[in-house]
Amino acid sequence: MNDSHEFLSIPPIARVPGVEDCSADINGIRWRYLHAGTGPALLLLHGFMAYSFSWRFVIHGLAQHYSVYAVDLLNCGFSQRDGSLPGTLPNDAENLLAFVDHMDINQLEILGTSRGGGLTIALAGLLAERGMLHRIRRVVLSAPISPWMRYGLGRIRFLRTRVGRIYVVHLARKFPFILEDFFRKLYAERATIPPDSLAGYRAGLDPAGSFEHLWKVFRSWMNDLKCIEASLPLLESVPALLLWGERDVAVAHSSMSEVHRRWKNSVEYTMRDIGHMPYEETPAEFNRIVLDFLLHETPATPLQAEAHAVPNAVAESRQS
Repeated sequence: MNDSHEFLSIPPIARVPGVEDCSADINGIRWRYLHAGTGPALLLLHGFMAYSFSWRFVIHGLAQHYSVYAVDLLNCGFSQRDGSLPGTLPNDAENLLAFVDHMDINQLEILGTSRGGGLTIALAGLLAERGMLHRIRRVVLSAPISPWMRYGLGRIRFLRTRVGRIYVVHLARKFPFILEDFFRKLYAERATIPPDSLAGYRAGLDPAGSFEHLWKVFRSWMNDLKCIEASLPLLESVPALLLWGERDVAVAHSSMSEVHRRWKNSVEYTMRDIGHMPYEETPAEFNRIVLDFLLHETPATPLQAEAHAVPNAVAESRQS
């Protein structure tokens, strides 16, 4: 499982004690990922400007029930930088499928947040197109990006321009307060920001090529939202938990109902007084909600509820 190679110097802040720090060469590109636990596979997909560091508070709890893979997506964190990659969701989905196949994972469950939630949808859509949707058992999407996310779309339209590239590639790299302001707004309260968060996320952007990749992501953002919308009708049978912080200012809480309306077998859950980072703001509660859904079908999705209702109806008819 661990094709060990040293490819980028990983600082202590980016490591998680008690978790395997692994790497793998896949199609000539080096991935860095964290692994913990045994059992069914659970893939963790981080959001925009993030990496596996996001899961440091929850991976141990999840690993009590799963073989957990927390990847640094290509061009993110401490995976290899490759300037030829376009930074699009479809390309990320193809590369992620190659990772899953390399790990010899036949079936899996996925927990994706923010852009990683959008990538979960794109990956599922790719599998559906290839007749392999059965490989995904269940998904949890924590505030996934979507065409209905509302917040920030005007800013994204600016950042994807050539002038926006100057801001992203040069100014954001040079002036730390730009990134600090971005990250602080992701939490409902400053008091809930872990002391290592800002330095940890900044470390994942230190490798050369990181900010150039961010601009590519901005450039493809609107097309990626169209990809998400086109994929949703293919996924309606997959059990999905849509999990949102009530005070999320990155991906509008109101967009949850729009995704739910288009995903037949999904269920909604709102975390009160939480922002965009529930796995950092309240990790124990986050794990409880995620594991209740993945392990106990709580709350039940519409198709799960129907499946449970049929045996009960048969039993009642026999008794009568």
